[in-house]
Amino acid sequence: MKRDLEAIKKDGKLKALTVYSGTSYFLYKGQPMGYEYELLKRLAKHLDLELEMVVVKDLDELITKLNQGEGDILAHGLAITGNRKTSISFTNYLYLTKQVLVQKKPDNWRTMHWHKLENVLIQDAIELLQDTVSIRKGSSYSERIANLSEELGGNIFIKELSGQMATDEIIKQVAEGNIKYTIADNNIAKIMASYYPVLDIEVPVSFSQRIGWATRKNSPELLKAINLWLEDFRTEIDYNIIYNKYFKNKKNFRRRVKSDFYSLNKEEISPYDELIQKYAEKINWDWRLVASLIYQESKFDPNNSSWANAKGLMQLMPKTAQELGVQDRSDPKQSISGGVRYLNQIWNNFDKIEDPIQRTKFTMASYNCGMYHVKDAQKLASKRGLDASIWDDNVEDMILALSHPKNYNNSIIKYGYVRGVEPYNYVNQIFERYAHYTQFIKK
Repeated sequence: MKRDLEAIKKDGKLKALTVYSGTSYFLYKGQPMGYEYELLKRLAKHLDLELEMVVVKDLDELITKLNQGEGDILAHGLAITGNRKTSISFTNYLYLTKQVLVQKKPDNWRTMHWHKLENVLIQDAIELLQDTVSIRKGSSYSERIANLSEELGGNIFIKELSGQMATDEIIKQVAEGNIKYTIADNNIAKIMASYYPVLDIEVPVSFSQRIGWATRKNSPELLKAINLWLEDFRTEIDYNIIYNKYFKNKKNFRRRVKSDFYSLNKEEISPYDELIQKYAEKINWDWRLVASLIYQESKFDPNNSSWANAKGLMQLMPKTAQELGVQDRSDPKQSISGGVRYLNQIWNNFDKIEDPIQRTKFTMASYNCGMYHVKDAQKLASKRGLDASIWDDNVEDMILALSHPKNYNNSIIKYGYVRGVEPYNYVNQIFERYAHYTQFIKK
């Protein structure tokens, strides 16, 4: 598969292969997060491209899928090894880390004298000889154990784990006593040990290793562009802030791991999922799309209110709430029920639009800025020879145009000025977040 920067720019989309893990990419309280994800967002913006996340469920397939063209960049922290360099091109390294042994302390470790604790734990990698370490198939950890066995002049046995298990999941298995030993990058092991103090991660099994992303061998221009961006981005404060957020901020990590709304724990977006599902079904909308709209409106805070006196989960205005029979806008059930009925009312006013996705976008834009402003934008689109039934690249451009006097003073425009950037971003951001929700949450 040949697809370099020029073809990617023409397509307008950067496809990033990554894995679903507690550091790379996950969902927390309705928001996509992750070290890789945050860096990728900045890279895509720098390259003026839309970012598309492609989740690979089996880590063994990352390199294969990259070379088959299912993504343009492999964005998961891979150790840069000679073996891997034969099939992919690595970027400049993102950070340095070393590999450590992850083992569980005895359950009563807090009451044990330190020298007794030392006696029951492995203190040196040489003690692993003739023992077994559980490692994900095809990972750089396997390579390291094979080399370590040779260096120590004996055998360390490897029990291969499924490529579908991310490193943080394997470490959790050690903490729960299901696996005796594993190997992990020190930064991931450290943040996990902050939540599972029963873990010991003190024994190093490697020197410092470089961790990077990768491109196909036949994408030299993309590789060059990523490296130039990395060179600049490394000098920015953001670079260290993002690293610290995912690998050093123990308090935030502990809060996430305890939460029901952390996608590695449960498939839940918010405390209101059941209500959203119930009312979204009544109008035949995907509940995850409605959830994304609610996040956009209120971040799932039922007491949220705006300067314009919109209130509740779906930010209903007093007059709209009254028309919908919503008595308490802060009540989640009333807000979702009323807001969804209001979406349906708007939807019915766009019955001439055949494409359901485009019709949904018109509905959402109207929910944000008022249906009559959207109808004005449609008129302006028709006048300019654009397709008034297509939101993308047609009517959305006209809603932006209605911010300028020469357009909103036009005789065909009935409802005047609208701050067009708001509905424009509103629709884009809801659909972008919805794409993340579909990656993590089953319908």
